[in-house]
Formats: sequence, C-alpha cells, structure tokens
Amino acid sequence: MSRQRFNKKQKHQNNSSNDNNVVNMDNYITRKKSVVLIPRNLNQETYIEQLLNPSNTIVFGVGPAGTGKTMLAVVSAIKELKARTIERIVVTRPAVGVDDEKHGFLPGDLNAKMAPWTRPIFDVIQEYYSPQETAKMIEDGIIEISPLAFMRGRTFKNCYIIADEMQNATPNQMKMLLTRIGDNSRMVVTGDIQQTDRRESENGLIDFGKLYEKFGTSKFIRMVKFTHNDIERHPAVSEILTIYNDK
Repeated sequence: MSRQRFNKKQKHQNNSSNDNNVVNMDNYITRKKSVVLIPRNLNQETYIEQLLNPSNTIVFGVGPAGTGKTMLAVVSAIKELKARTIERIVVTRPAVGVDDEKHGFLPGDLNAKMAPWTRPIFDVIQEYYSPQETAKMIEDGIIEISPLAFMRGRTFKNCYIIADEMQNATPNQMKMLLTRIGDNSRMVVTGDIQQTDRRESENGLIDFGKLYEKFGTSKFIRMVKFTHNDIERHPAVSEILTIYNDK
C-alpha cells in the first residue's frame, strides 16, 4: 500500500476548522516515551507483525480482555502518526454498555459524550501525549472521535482507524465500517466475542469472522485470534475467565 509522508504545512480540514488553520505536528512532542511495540507472547508477536505490515489494510485482533489487542493497536497508530505516514487517528466503537446498562443523558459535546466509551484508548494515548496535548490534538482534528452511528457516507483518507469493542456491532454496522476505508488509510478492529451484549445472530464480529473464513486468503485483511494463554494482566483475570468458562 502506498504511503504519503505527512506534510507539516498541509491544512487540516474538518467540520470545526477553517482554511487558515495549519496543523504542525512539532507542537505535540513533549512526552519523550519511545514508541516501541514489544510482544510478550507469540500471538502478540504475530499481531504486531500484522500491524506493522503496510500491505495489511485491515487487521482484526479478536480475543479475551487483557491480551493487548487495543493497547498494541493504539501504539501502532501513534507510531505511524509520529512517523507522519498518516495524518490523523480516528477512534470509533459501538455505544453499547454492559448488558445495555443505562447511564442516562451524558452532558457535553460529542467528544464528551463518547469519553466514557473511549477511555481505554485515551489511557494509552496519554502515555505518549499529555492531557493538554491530547485535548489540542482533538481540537485540531488530529485525533477524531467518531461514533459508529455517524460514520455512514464517510470515506477516511490518510487515517489510522481504531474500531474498538466491535463485538457489540451489528452485521450491518460492521459492513458499513469496513467500507469506510480510503486511500492511504489503515484500520484495526478489536473485539471479544465472549463479552458481547448482542445475540450471535446480531453480532457483526462473529458474522464477519465466519464470512472471512469462507472467503479464504485475503490480500488486504488479516485476523489474529488470542486465547486465555495470551492474557498479560494479573493472573487472576485468566483464572476468572476460566471460571466463567470463556473460550
């Protein structure tokens, strides 16, 4: 896949910007933590290889909580942003709570409303950028929070799209998401089918997984599946999932 280096003088266009705004990535370099993806197990090594392979347009990371699916995807996106091979990071996920848990009306603008859903991703981002830098990057459109429901009709170019918790997407939502990919863009889709809040017949991640297996070898899509043996959180997490008989 061809890559274009990010021109610091290029004007960033989004709904809130005007033609006089110029995005300079040199403004976002105060945290000096190196962007390095280090695997802790064999499946993480495979996942990182797929994430770093520029010929893979879409990479799926599927498996239990604590296997590093989202964390490694975010670090990979930051690595590409710092290398200026992409212009912005787009974060999306279904706004579905645990067992459809309701929290009532959430105040604030769209970013504020999505904050509870995207907190795990921004926890990783803020290991590399300060909260002030992160807020400025959102304001400048370098990081975009795009609810899944608002993505229809869009095409994302020069982006790194992170679609998290996609076990809660419907088949139609999954198809819609995957077809948003544009020139010089990559997408990582993560999810855990054991933590879905949808029936199997309504589950977009399960549906695509079956279609992907039937399709055979893909030129552009890769899928990495994690197991309990790949969990890198406290050992109690793996034991708890075993108690619940999650696969």
